[in-house]
Amino acid sequence: MTSESDEHRHDDRDDGRQETAIERADRNWEELLQELRVMQTGTQILTGFLLAVAFQPRFTELDAAQVSLYVILVLLAALATVLALAPVGLHRALFGKQLKPVLVRHAALIVRIDLLVIGALSVGVTTLIIDFTMHRTAALITLVASSLLVLILWLVVPMAIRHRRARDSDN
Repeated sequence: MTSESDEHRHDDRDDGRQETAIERADRNWEELLQELRVMQTGTQILTGFLLAVAFQPRFTELDAAQVSLYVILVLLAALATVLALAPVGLHRALFGKQLKPVLVRHAALIVRIDLLVIGALSVGVTTLIIDFTMHRTAALITLVASSLLVLILWLVVPMAIRHRRARDSDN
């Protein structure tokens, strides 16, 4: 539990900022909101694409596997949308309760989960398009390649940056 004096104490992390816990929570909240704006835009584009697909004349040409993947992707798009809106709902429910640091921690977790969902959605949409326009083998190659790309960019690169920073700060 944080006392009022803890919330007003300056952050002792050596990141060059002299800010209180409340100031840090405000800054982190603003950064999370910006991330959510970017995520929502991408999710809205994918969701709009998926919803439009069902009303295209060639939709009836999808085989059973493609229709199943399509339905899964629509559900993932809905989940991504709900997750992207959840921090705003959480903020509204906690507004004025002096719980910004708690809000930031929970919102950050929701954003991480949403990134996983959006990654799966992006990979799935790409796979479905390649499967429909080319063939199943190309779709499977696309699935593996795009999954690896997401893993590398969202997990491996950040881990490498953190590792390099830790190594550099030790020297």
